[in-house]
Amino acid sequence: MNKLNLNISVEEPGWEQALANIKHVSETVFEKTVDYVRQHEEIDFLETKKPLGINLALSNDREVHRLNAEFRHMDKPTNVLSFANIDDPGFEDSLPLCAEIELGDIIIALETMQREAGEKEISLHDHYCHLLTHGILHLLGFDHMEDDEAEYMESFEIEILAGLNVKNPYEE
Repeated sequence: MNKLNLNISVEEPGWEQALANIKHVSETVFEKTVDYVRQHEEIDFLETKKPLGINLALSNDREVHRLNAEFRHMDKPTNVLSFANIDDPGFEDSLPLCAEIELGDIIIALETMQREAGEKEISLHDHYCHLLTHGILHLLGFDHMEDDEAEYMESFEIEILAGLNVKNPYEE
């Protein structure tokens, strides 16, 4: 089993009021997501004993809007952005040389998450778990650009969230 290193940066003070136990919840989501993927996928770097690292920024709409415009050319905030190192051309070649496998960065916008949770009538905790699970799956190589990819990724999200006692977020 890989050691998991989750580096959390709270860039928006409102996070601490929104989810008091954010560190524990985030670590649990990271662990459950990696465990589930390891059991259902053959990803070589998950079979190593090297620690896995993620940088998680708990931010706000302003910063996520800026990053979304810069990297995705979309002039609006979004709920979660993931920057996966697995997408870098030299990722696989660098694995034997590194002591820790840096999976990448995730940034979540508090205001968008709060608005969406209200619209969906779900708790901030449950929506946060979904967004973080979604982001981690991106860092592990999952995507949803094509319908079949989206369906596959969503099935993983549903099962991981069920293990966290979070209701299926895709259910009407």
